[in-house]
Amino acid sequence: MGDTLEFNEIYQEVKGSWNDGRLRFSKQNVVYKSNKTGKVDNIAAGELNLAQWRRVCLGHGIKLGTSTGHVYKYDGFRDTDFEKISEFFKANYKVELTEKDMCVKGWNWGTAKFSGPLLSFDINDNAAFEIPLSNVSQCATGKNEVTLEFHQNDDTEVSLMEVRFYVPPSQADERQDPVDAFAQNVLSKADVIQATGDAVCIFKELQCLTPRGRYDIRIYPTFLHLHGKTFDYKIPYTTVLRLFLLPHKDQRQMFFVISLDPPIKQGQTRYHFLILLFSKEEDINLTLNMSEEDVERRFEGKLSKNMSGSLYEMVSRVMKALVNRKITVPGNFQGHSGAQCITCSYKASSGLLYPLERGFIYVHKPPVHLRFEEISCVNFARGTTTTRSFDFEIETKQGNQYTFSSIEREEYGKLFDFVNAKKLNIKNRGFKEGMKGKIDEYSDSDEDQHDAYLERMKAEGKIREEGNDSDESDGSGSDESFNPGEEDDEIAEEYDSNASASDSSEEGGDSEDEGAKKKKAKKAKVVKEKKERKPRKEKKQKDTGGPKRPMSAYMLWLNSSRERIKAENPGISITEISKKAGEMWRQLGKDEKEEWETKAGEAKKQYDKAKKEFKESGGGSTSTSKKESKKSGGKKDEKKRKSAGADKERERSGGNDSFKSREFIETSEDSSSDSDRKSKSKRKKESDEEEEEAVSTPASSEPESD
Repeated sequence: MGDTLEFNEIYQEVKGSWNDGRLRFSKQNVVYKSNKTGKVDNIAAGELNLAQWRRVCLGHGIKLGTSTGHVYKYDGFRDTDFEKISEFFKANYKVELTEKDMCVKGWNWGTAKFSGPLLSFDINDNAAFEIPLSNVSQCATGKNEVTLEFHQNDDTEVSLMEVRFYVPPSQADERQDPVDAFAQNVLSKADVIQATGDAVCIFKELQCLTPRGRYDIRIYPTFLHLHGKTFDYKIPYTTVLRLFLLPHKDQRQMFFVISLDPPIKQGQTRYHFLILLFSKEEDINLTLNMSEEDVERRFEGKLSKNMSGSLYEMVSRVMKALVNRKITVPGNFQGHSGAQCITCSYKASSGLLYPLERGFIYVHKPPVHLRFEEISCVNFARGTTTTRSFDFEIETKQGNQYTFSSIEREEYGKLFDFVNAKKLNIKNRGFKEGMKGKIDEYSDSDEDQHDAYLERMKAEGKIREEGNDSDESDGSGSDESFNPGEEDDEIAEEYDSNASASDSSEEGGDSEDEGAKKKKAKKAKVVKEKKERKPRKEKKQKDTGGPKRPMSAYMLWLNSSRERIKAENPGISITEISKKAGEMWRQLGKDEKEEWETKAGEAKKQYDKAKKEFKESGGGSTSTSKKESKKSGGKKDEKKRKSAGADKERERSGGNDSFKSREFIETSEDSSSDSDRKSKSKRKKESDEEEEEAVSTPASSEPESD
């Protein structure tokens, strides 16, 4: 037989619900850990004095009793486990595991026995049922009755509300009422909150985030009393699971978090965490409402009657001493900004995620605590709105998923190293797909592939630019020459009155359009100095089926060095790889660069040779000819359109001489020029008529003289 016995799926009854966990018997102690809450029961081997094997609803169970009066019950064993557990108890604990039968007769008349924290109802020395007195919330007495009320558990579908015992009058001892004696035995072990006596200390007006408000906190020996303007809460120390002291990211405030099971209730709302917010600068002088001897005897040096210091230190110190639980603080994790937490969002609310030594805790709305033991896997996913952030998903063994979104990209390396060091299962590790399309996952390998994808896009853009430059120098003769005269015609079409003529020829002879065009012509009459435009570069048509352009010396070096850079800098991001590569390239010696430049030159020569052969074989000629024909055809059409527009404009100007509006005559500058032209033509006509007259008149005077 080994030194330990371990059993999985062992159940413990907690306020009416069954919580599963793991039970281990060792030579030194008995340890049970709940899977739901993580709470640990540690029973020293020397304290065990009772061990019973019983048939229960979940198979078989063990009832253990200690010399201190505590009783522990664990169910879920198989019938075959009895022999090895019995032998282990005899060999290591010197305690015999006895079989105990339960009474199943269903009688309601028996004997009530108080044994430690249990009330056992026995029939013929066999227990019919047992009630843990810690589940009792209230005890009321009547004439011959005692009524027990119980704490409710939200995790159970059916809850036991109350049990009534009829206590017959006793003739043996008339000095004490049996009903009162029964009630006193129950109240001595029950979890009944009774504010008897004075509080140990009081903290005034503390800021509470959950539940929200300012509360006076009164510290009693067995419970915590929150007194606010609207609500009051009484929290027994037995319901406190854990205590957390967490620094805020601004380094000026502190969170003090109290984890509760069962939670406090307000209507239908359940508060599993009590979160207090303190300022580091706030100090207090605290005096306990106890004598120095009582303080020394009760707290054994953990507290003193008079204390002073920061408010959050005093509250946490008092709570630690009264609850008798350790305070959890953040571990060695440090984020990108040096803080021990990460800013993120959960369920549309912004908060802080603290990576702890044994779990994660998120504050504050709603608070979430996840232990590493209940985490099935984690997942790093790309943010849905921007590439500057990512999501951190946690999936538990129960199937629940928690997504913490909007985490800054700079936190990825730190968080990934932390998760990797804690040996948590990373869901998307090992995927070799790049971050393309709708893939929203990335981890270390995805990060590598994502870098390669981005660098490839940059490289293709750089190669495209280099290829355009080289092609322009090589094949400049094939491009159509630039004609500045035609470009001037195009500019004139924008600024001169000819633009209205061409537009009107395309749009038809609509009278409204003609009036609008005339107004445009009037405005366009203002002569502006024309600026000569530089010829635009024609975009080079890519030859389909042609050779692939070569890579530069830097890109050749980067492709061969990328894996080495990632290996030397684990978790490096995309931009950091580019920066690092640029720095390393600049620091390379002339000889090392010459090697890559030689390779790039050889690749360029091969490309030129392949391109020449491709052109000689007829590649790329069809696209060039098509382009030239398209350009020439387009320019001819443009010229035709301009000439037709000019003719139509002349026809319109000639046809409109018979009628012109008064407004047009008064405002148009063309009217003056037209009248000048008419007067000139009139004078010219008169002079021509005189000349004709002179020519047609016979010279009669000369013959007369002869």
